[in-house]
Amino acid sequence: MLWSLDCMHWRWRNFPSAWHGQYTGHAQKPTIILEDVASYDLWIWHVFFGMLGSHNDINVLDRSNLFSKLVEGLALLANYTINGHTYNMGYCLADGIYSKWATLVQSISQPQGLKNKLFVTMQEACRKDIERAFMVLQARLFEGLQDFRAIKILIL
Repeated sequence: MLWSLDCMHWRWRNFPSAWHGQYTGHAQKPTIILEDVASYDLWIWHVFFGMLGSHNDINVLDRSNLFSKLVEGLALLANYTINGHTYNMGYCLADGIYSKWATLVQSISQPQGLKNKLFVTMQEACRKDIERAFMVLQARLFEGLQDFRAIKILIL
């Protein structure tokens, strides 16, 4: 199985001003971090939501339970074969900020040769799945909020 892993800073508009500093990170606006693992078909396999916006992706990954079952040896097996070699563990496509773990496939920073350049191109194209999943999630949440507001107005 192949998934994409990333974190997104979700802007928190009406936040308590007393917490402004804790939730403000590089975006200079208060945010909550959403960690997401999604596949190419936009199926979301894992979500970890609510970390302070002042954290980065590594802090979020350390605190989420995404790989805790893998460390305990309880992770679901994903058996597949590529070029005659059998694998029993799924992989997450990740960007370069994450740790060098066996389950995280990162892009090559300076690819040498056609084979490595092709790998980088394909890996970065596949990593766009997570960006698409974030956009769909935001759009659906926004639609849901609009529907909720319409219902609230009708009730009033």
